[in-house]
Amino acid sequence: MNEYLDCSKVYIEKCEFGFGVFAQQDMAIDDIIEKGIMMVLKNVDGNENPHLFTWSDDRKVWSAGSGCLPFYNYSDNPNMKKIGDLKNNTMTCVAIRDIKKGEQITNTYYSAKWRECFKELNMIKQN
Repeated sequence: MNEYLDCSKVYIEKCEFGFGVFAQQDMAIDDIIEKGIMMVLKNVDGNENPHLFTWSDDRKVWSAGSGCLPFYNYSDNPNMKKIGDLKNNTMTCVAIRDIKKGEQITNTYYSAKWRECFKELNMIKQN
């Protein structure tokens, strides 16, 4: 396994939201699902682009993720969490419950409440 990048336990497939990330194998709680590299971007507005990540506490720095990182869909009942390491520009996805092979892997978006690009998502959640 590469120290910085490993997405061997997951695959991308079309789903109701466009594309999603699915488990290549069964995983247990606290298993590392994926490790990725984050690329800090300049001159972009992540408020308009849902495939970018908030990459600072002040919400002014944006990054793009390697591997499958941009394709994890939102859920109010996620089965994983993302742990960002801002200093080393890496992201680790960890199972927060057992995940079965073939199951879609989802997470809660930290910035869903305030980013313009998630406005539609918030309207769906309210209905």
